[in-house]
Amino acid sequence: MDFIKKIIVAILTLEARLVLWRYKPRIIAVTGSVGKTTTKDAIFAALSSNLHIRKSEKSLNSDFGVPLTILGLESGWNDPLKWFSNIFQGLLQILIRTNYPEWLVIEVGADRPGDIRRIARWLRPDIAVITAIPKIPVHVEYFASPEEVFKEKRALAEYLKPGGTLVLYGDDSRLQNASTLFQGATVTYGYDDKNTFTISHDAILYEGSTPTGISFRVDYAGASIPIVLYGALGRPRAYAGTAALAVATIIQNNMIEAGQSLGNWTPSPGRLRLIPGMHNSTIIDDTYNASPAATTAALDTLKNVSAQRRILMIADMMELGKYSADAHKEIGVYAAACCDVLITVGFRARAIAEAALDAGMRDEQVLQYEQGESERAGLELAPNVKEGDVILVKGSQSMRMEKAVAALLAQPEKAAELLVRQDEAWQNR
Repeated sequence: MDFIKKIIVAILTLEARLVLWRYKPRIIAVTGSVGKTTTKDAIFAALSSNLHIRKSEKSLNSDFGVPLTILGLESGWNDPLKWFSNIFQGLLQILIRTNYPEWLVIEVGADRPGDIRRIARWLRPDIAVITAIPKIPVHVEYFASPEEVFKEKRALAEYLKPGGTLVLYGDDSRLQNASTLFQGATVTYGYDDKNTFTISHDAILYEGSTPTGISFRVDYAGASIPIVLYGALGRPRAYAGTAALAVATIIQNNMIEAGQSLGNWTPSPGRLRLIPGMHNSTIIDDTYNASPAATTAALDTLKNVSAQRRILMIADMMELGKYSADAHKEIGVYAAACCDVLITVGFRARAIAEAALDAGMRDEQVLQYEQGESERAGLELAPNVKEGDVILVKGSQSMRMEKAVAALLAQPEKAAELLVRQDEAWQNR
């Protein structure tokens, strides 16, 4: 099976490279450990109103996903006929000229050492965007150390085209220092006022007592642009929007128009997305994936939102290797200061519950569920949800915490459009 996979990857990669050679689109590549999909979506939203542009769908960012994005095709999953069709359609794009996009926004991920270098050396982006890379990043268990993850992500900048521009998350001194290794143009974004694009005056928006989105300002070269984003909360969304404005400025798009386009940005499922919950509650759905840094950002969001009760439903954070136990304990201590009710799912998340209890939460405030009980946790919480509650749901992809969210929706018939992993391939897992 691995041999067949390698053959398919090799064919699709060759076709993708030939398509790039024939059509010569300009490429914006996005990597990082936190927020890369949200940033990719924000860049597309900011630019799509006046550019012919394509983005990676969902999180297609691997040696399969990047060629599929370039070819404009969907994953074949376990369907051999679909993969054969993909290869045939890729060949047609090489032989028969099409109305190909002028710009591509491509997410590039790394599960193992060498993943980014292997893609970047032939992708050769015009603009490279590197989002946050925390000290304990996701997928760290497959690397010798967190520093090796950092080096792998940073490698994207090494393969920029001559004259390309590097866009860096600037609230991390390691990334700022890394920019000195890159000889081309570099801009940074973040809350620190030393950044090229600086975020300020962020606030949560409400309709009555219900949170609806965020507002903030982006300061650049003496100008201050107000941004309003609906449908999701949290600093990760502000970071992504600001990175998008940086990219828009680099390619000489009007920054104000790009900011207005961002106002129409629909948040991706499972990324701090606001969803109406039963009994006039609000769900903050952050179930796409989880790492310590992303979880801390989500907890900050929960802590800052106005609510009758703040309920946290959280599952295991995966792929942390030897750092897992300490990371879960640290999240438990942090959670104790952010929520009124804590519900954990999974055996790793027991450390979250135990640390929260040690940090002062009472026994009656904490509920624990076993591995595979995400749906049960949601169903048993549902009768106890009250008007004005805000429920943050978080967990790694394999924990399937979207099943808990589905049990809490005000309109369960909309699950397919609101939640992650609703396609047939995931539903059959």
